[in-house]
Amino acid sequence: MPVVDDLSRGRSGVYRRTLAGRDFRLLWIGSSLSLVGDGMTFVALTWIMLSQPGGTRQLGLLTVCYTLPVFVGGLLAGPVLDRFDKRHVLAADSVVRGLAMASVPVAAWLGEVPAALPFVVAAVYGLFKMVPLAGFPAAIPDLVAPEHRDAANALESLSFSVAGMIGPALGGLLIGVAGGEVVLAFDALTYAVLAVTALCVRRPLKPDASTVGRPLKTEAAARRFMGTCGGVRVLLRDPVLAATTAAFMAFNVAMGMLLVAGPWLAKNQLSGGPSALGLVLAAMAAGELAGAAAAGARQPRGRPVVAIAVVQLVAATGFLAVALAPHAPAVAAGYLVIGLFSAPMTVWAQSLRMARIPAPLRGRGFAILRTLMQATPPLGAACVTPLIDSGRLLPAALAMALTAALPAVALLAFALRASRC
Repeated sequence: MPVVDDLSRGRSGVYRRTLAGRDFRLLWIGSSLSLVGDGMTFVALTWIMLSQPGGTRQLGLLTVCYTLPVFVGGLLAGPVLDRFDKRHVLAADSVVRGLAMASVPVAAWLGEVPAALPFVVAAVYGLFKMVPLAGFPAAIPDLVAPEHRDAANALESLSFSVAGMIGPALGGLLIGVAGGEVVLAFDALTYAVLAVTALCVRRPLKPDASTVGRPLKTEAAARRFMGTCGGVRVLLRDPVLAATTAAFMAFNVAMGMLLVAGPWLAKNQLSGGPSALGLVLAAMAAGELAGAAAAGARQPRGRPVVAIAVVQLVAATGFLAVALAPHAPAVAAGYLVIGLFSAPMTVWAQSLRMARIPAPLRGRGFAILRTLMQATPPLGAACVTPLIDSGRLLPAALAMALTAALPAVALLAFALRASRC
């Protein structure tokens, strides 16, 4: 296996060297723990919705609340990250979202949770979600050397994978034992840990503090990057960023569909209830773990854009497993394929973006690109809900697979055509 071969040749040493940096290690640990809590919270809130009358429609609305505010929050997060110290921005974000998560268990312990509160909590989560999603990668070039960026990006992806594996499975178990309120209280605690670790980072994470990585030569270069109409203009000026971002946006539409399909399958098709949901999500996270480890240890041969398109195309086949319910092992295998081949997409594309975005604008650049990518899941959730609600699994599975695969084919054609020019 490639991963085993890489590790046996000592390439895992790049991970050790990257984690040897105290500041990066602290921020990574705090972020990883917070992601575990978020994975538990998603299972708790979705199960609360499915337990109510009209649960499937409620779940669709909750998914929209989780994801739609990301677009608004992303537009605001970039300028804030570029203007202020990223340590302080990350800490403030953690406090706000931690208080939002704590509001549900506090309300439950005081009496009764208002029906609208879970939707409000999901909306607050979505509104501030882009702060760490853009802030952490924007901080990586300031904390690690250029030759360690792939490893740092892989470690970020690994934290998502491990958290996705532990969080949903643990959340599913705790819901039956202690209730969803305890799960949300734990998530609030993990946000407190992230706030502390961010403030314990010694190196200032301001734009002018960057001495690691490729420096920006002139302010004129920064203005050319952003364009006269703001950061979105970069997508029109840089065909590589435009093409890869469009492909990722389409893939996330399919992932938004899966956010609705997965809980519905666990509730109505797969035995085990919330534990089944946690296990299939853990299967995806296990795939992401292996895929990210391989991507961080081995750079893609040849053109990165071609490699990104190929792994996205393979990942798209995993969505077809939704139609194989109620066979839980087959559904879990599909989730595993999605995770295994989608993780390298993230690692390689993120290194590509770091090489093309000027240092003083990394906050805005990552916020804009990740906002565009994270804002598309609500489209998938809204489109697939009628199919899932009526139990039409085969059309839903085909819609997910084609939504993810066709843009990958277009990206591959773009990369091959550009190589001939």
